[in-house]
Amino acid sequence: MSGVSPLRRREVIDALRRGAVPSAGLDLLAVGLDRFHRAIDEDLDAVAASGSVFKAVRGEYGSGKTFFVRWIAERAKRANLATAEVQISENETPLHRLETVYRRLTERLTTTTFPPSALRPVVDGWFYALEEDVLAAGKVDSDDAAVLDRAVGVLLDQRLAEVSRSAPAFAAALRGYRTAGLSGDAATADAVLAWLGGQPHVAAAARRVAGVKGNLDHFAALSFLQGLLAVLRDSGHPGLLLVLDEVETLQRVRSDARDKALNALRQLIDEVYSGRFPGLYLIITGTPAFYDGQQGVQRLAPLAQRLAVDFDTDPRFDNPRAVQIRLPGFTVDSLVELGGRVRDLYADGSSAAERVRDLVDDAYLDKLARAVAGGLGGKVGIVPRLYLKKLVSDVLDRVDQFPDFDPRQHYAPTMSTAEMTDVERNAASADEIALDL
Repeated sequence: MSGVSPLRRREVIDALRRGAVPSAGLDLLAVGLDRFHRAIDEDLDAVAASGSVFKAVRGEYGSGKTFFVRWIAERAKRANLATAEVQISENETPLHRLETVYRRLTERLTTTTFPPSALRPVVDGWFYALEEDVLAAGKVDSDDAAVLDRAVGVLLDQRLAEVSRSAPAFAAALRGYRTAGLSGDAATADAVLAWLGGQPHVAAAARRVAGVKGNLDHFAALSFLQGLLAVLRDSGHPGLLLVLDEVETLQRVRSDARDKALNALRQLIDEVYSGRFPGLYLIITGTPAFYDGQQGVQRLAPLAQRLAVDFDTDPRFDNPRAVQIRLPGFTVDSLVELGGRVRDLYADGSSAAERVRDLVDDAYLDKLARAVAGGLGGKVGIVPRLYLKKLVSDVLDRVDQFPDFDPRQHYAPTMSTAEMTDVERNAASADEIALDL
């Protein structure tokens, strides 16, 4: 891993030290995902060619669902797709309110070049592309601002003709944003762009400038998503990877809200399959209980039918092209492999690289993995987060900084419930656990 930049190495190590999933560099840690490479790349190719794809990711808590979708997001960005990861929750982002999902999407929209929210640079890039297309036609003088503006407006209407039939306000807001920007009214331009991104409580004066009324509602949200895809495509991004993470939280909401959310999910899947969203790669994540239980997908028969996959066969032969894919989960061996990658990544940036590799060898990684798993009731599948956190912050950092530190002699690891997630806490048997190394 000597080819990794110091900045990228630091970002990954810092995230693991906090017990978080890194936001980048996930290919460095991808263990056991080789089986998915071909199918995922085929999906990304289809999306880049104006296709649309839906995929449901299935895995227990701690099995690496968030890591997996962020790994896909990195591959999507390499194909120049935009990405957005939205956490579904009862209070912040209820799935049955698609206008809220759309708002979170625009807030978390990111591209290879721009971090969240990338909505403004994407829209600005789109208008720049329209101007370039108008000038390339050779019928408009670049010095004639008024004629150029009118020509761009005409081209805008042409590019968004299909979207405008169901959501004319989307095109109107784009025109309003451009008009305000050209006139130097930055405050109004900001407000109109916020409205375009689904934000509520936008000043009425700004909405009047754009010729739009009220706030985005549930029914217009899908049309706005359609418009956003068109803008992305014309601004150089062939598609969008949209991840709806932790959809299993639907099981904990009121029954009426749950039914609405499941139906909204069914509607969204059907729209993807109908071809309404060219360039959209939609992924949801959930636990087996969500997909198989009566408080989840099975509660709505049409949705259950769309997501049905036979998982009774040997997991080795799971089909990565299926609509629902199962993450294999970790074993002690794969934890050791993962720990080895982290150790080597750390050592490559350490002034004590030889000592790091000698003291934190594979045998020690095996012992640490088994110890952490033992502290969590032997549930290896939920071990990776705490295992890597302790490996980096308690072991590698000390070996790197203290020449006389030997983890086998000087480190007696413990785990407290204060550092655990709810799932880890439920698996643990005491408030503080001494791990047996």
